[in-house]
Amino acid sequence: MDYLQLRVLPLLALLASLLYFFYFQDSPTLFERSDCSLFPYNHYWIISKRIVTPHGIISGAVEVKEEKIVSIIKEEDWHGNLKRGQIIDYGEAVVMPGLIDVHAHLDDPGRTEWEGFPSGTRAAAAGGITTLIDMPLNNFPSTVSAETLKLKIDAAEKNIYVDVGFWGGLVPENAFDANSLEALLSAGALGLKSFMCPSGISDFPMTNSSHIKEGLSILAKYRRPLLVHAEIPQDSESYLEDGENDPRSYSTYLKTRPPSWEEAAIRELLTVSKDTRIGGPAEGAHLHVVHLSDAGFSLQLLKEAKSNGDSVTVETCPHYLAFSAEEIKDGDTRFKCAPPIRDAANKERLWMALLEGDIDMLSSDHSPSVPDLKLFDEGNFLKAWGGISSLQFVLPVTWSHGRQYGVTLEQLALWWSERPAKLAGQDLKGAIAVGNHADITIWEPNVEFELNNDLPVYLKHPSISAYMGSKLSGKVLATFVRGNLVYKEGKHAPAACGAPILAT
Repeated sequence: MDYLQLRVLPLLALLASLLYFFYFQDSPTLFERSDCSLFPYNHYWIISKRIVTPHGIISGAVEVKEEKIVSIIKEEDWHGNLKRGQIIDYGEAVVMPGLIDVHAHLDDPGRTEWEGFPSGTRAAAAGGITTLIDMPLNNFPSTVSAETLKLKIDAAEKNIYVDVGFWGGLVPENAFDANSLEALLSAGALGLKSFMCPSGISDFPMTNSSHIKEGLSILAKYRRPLLVHAEIPQDSESYLEDGENDPRSYSTYLKTRPPSWEEAAIRELLTVSKDTRIGGPAEGAHLHVVHLSDAGFSLQLLKEAKSNGDSVTVETCPHYLAFSAEEIKDGDTRFKCAPPIRDAANKERLWMALLEGDIDMLSSDHSPSVPDLKLFDEGNFLKAWGGISSLQFVLPVTWSHGRQYGVTLEQLALWWSERPAKLAGQDLKGAIAVGNHADITIWEPNVEFELNNDLPVYLKHPSISAYMGSKLSGKVLATFVRGNLVYKEGKHAPAACGAPILAT
């Protein structure tokens, strides 16, 4: 090697290192990110005239680096700060925290013919949902132990396009077995879920207040919630004694699950929810009533419990806010769910309760099945499988029906992001804030579209959704999960790079 080479080679090495530093510090390792994201940069700015933050809507920019939000700058404060990094300008489109759905049934493992992690999370991403918390039943086996939770975590690996957490199940089998419940929670379950009525799933039997009391005492140690399906069966046969009871008529099904079922369950729940008060034996635990349908006495009981200091929250679902019993046609079993969709007056009261803060948050209760179980040919509401398939549509449904009540973008973020994040214990999610995960949805509130066969629907069985045939406003343009652009106008990232969320 001659003298010139000895002088030049170190200079070339230095030049190469400088190029690497200045180019790649703002660019991804393309091999690692190209399959996870449709945007191959790990440092960039999202610009919009409407960015929904915890402190109001701003015109400005959100800086994302790796998987976190590292700065938020108002338009008037830019002063050249955007010179470094890539820029995505969304103009007037809304930039909002990604939706967090705390109540979804993805049926994986064991019943992937119903849905499954791949199709369910692709639908979620297309709907602006960045985090799902999967329910412990409708998959097989049900998630009621550390061992069955591991089966679900393994099934999710490399199969989820958004982040997914997991509720464990509280059932009679484990309710009085502290070691079993503690093992389930230590394995990463974000909390527990129980039914106060038959679930329809053989390995997920119903619980009573004594089981729930035991569950709360264990959850208190972990400071995690118990979610409860609050219906207690009454004598439903008595409701069918008078008048015509055609099983194809929705009114027949509605009579079999009256509001008194919800009221009875909530009355019993509140005999143990007082344990969650400050200084109570289950302080640190939290009780969350899922999919409230009755806006009458059931809601009033929950309001009283909150005022007494019980650690209690309640959710309802878009289908209770979008539909009413009077408009459900004979034999259209797409609308069957439990508790049932009630009358138009009840729907109005649910909206008022949500707007006034008596209902805390929204969830999808996405509960699909194979089409055969809906008995479309027979149209028998009493025998068809219950559940509303909705995962991809909840944002536009909430917005489309909420606009007539003056719903704001900040309220959407509260109901679909901030409060669900708190329930699930996700401190780094639920808001566009510095230090949080870059979980962001971009959408156009004024764009209208029809849910028909021309629209790409990523649910495994679109035909079973009660929303098909609807005209909605609010088109999702893009969804970012931990900084990865996982969905953009009809296209998903090549790889499923969502993360399983485990409590620690």
